Amino acid sequence: MVIEPNEIPSLDIGDLLSGGDGVRTRVEIRVWAAHLDEYRRVSPAQAQWLLQCSAEYWQDLPADADSRALVHSLLALELLVAEEVPDAETGVGPVSRSTPGEGHWWPLAAIHHRHSRWQGVDSVTDMERSQLVTAHDLRQRLGSPPPAVPDQGPLPGQIGLPEVPASALESLGRRRVTCRNFDPGRSVSMAQLAAALQQTFRAHAQLEPAPGLVFLKKNVPSAGGLHPMEACLLVQRVEGLAPGLYRYHPLRHALTPVVPECELDADTARRFLAGQHWFVDAAVLVVFVCRFERSLWKYRNHRKVYRAMMLDAGHLSQALYMAATECGLGAFVTSAINEVDIEKALALDPLKEGPLAICGMGWRAQERTTAELDPLQGAWPAPGGA
Repeated sequence: MVIEPNEIPSLDIGDLLSGGDGVRTRVEIRVWAAHLDEYRRVSPAQAQWLLQCSAEYWQDLPADADSRALVHSLLALELLVAEEVPDAETGVGPVSRSTPGEGHWWPLAAIHHRHSRWQGVDSVTDMERSQLVTAHDLRQRLGSPPPAVPDQGPLPGQIGLPEVPASALESLGRRRVTCRNFDPGRSVSMAQLAAALQQTFRAHAQLEPAPGLVFLKKNVPSAGGLHPMEACLLVQRVEGLAPGLYRYHPLRHALTPVVPECELDADTARRFLAGQHWFVDAAVLVVFVCRFERSLWKYRNHRKVYRAMMLDAGHLSQALYMAATECGLGAFVTSAINEVDIEKALALDPLKEGPLAICGMGWRAQERTTAELDPLQGAWPAPGGA
């Protein structure tokens, strides 16, 4: 857990009238824990007692009444756990802090993951309120960004590289354009969906070098060859497939229904996507659900493993982009998602399994109503075919 002193400013009219700046601050002590969705406010005495507790071993309940009262207050805040719930009067039972140690998380990564999750956020409304929607808005509100390429000027010894003919793979990559204009009335075929999953999440072989230790061979790399990322699909319009939530099985190349259409509502996609309405009409949303335990089995208490799992999501998103583009479909990826809402729909324990990103794919609309970055005109040819 992390104990944070947080300064909260307030207006002091008396100080302002007497010639001061009118700003008064008070310090609030917050405790961020990996097993709690919200921080807890504590007193200095409570914070001091927390710092005296072991994160690994049970401790006997203190004998003196004041310390015992602090323990009870911290138990009520869920910052301590009891092996046996102590009676308010007798105080029987050892106590300890609750940590993600059993899951082998590095504590700071676990806290970051837990508290960077969203629930019920409408990111578009927030952008509109902050006037940060268009490129003009960004420039006006935030000023000039750092340059796209650092201007180093002529460099002694700089060696120019030859232009080579574009390969089929490079040509496909040039046609890859994030889609923000999906056709809400057009379905993708089962074959298109199968092809996209086959090129990304499907396991094409497996190896068992030791009993119970299985490695999968997929088309994308993964830290330690562990492939912790699973695909959960929100199907909206796929020919021959009922709308609903599905889990993909990478060895059987098959989908298993998780939540049927009758248990979803019209706003499920918008809720998952934190209000990003330009993605909502994609025919299929692919939620990247990371099985943290799979990676943490090897990389125990490792400072880099969370970053490695994010890289796994990046590999898969690019592969899915390319697969969708090859099928003639538009695609997108976003990490601006309401993780908690997704966890509830899929019944996930956030320290064992959690969504890291959402990709989507579907047919592009006939008209572009939302801007897309397409300077090569690979998705939207110039008027008149120029």
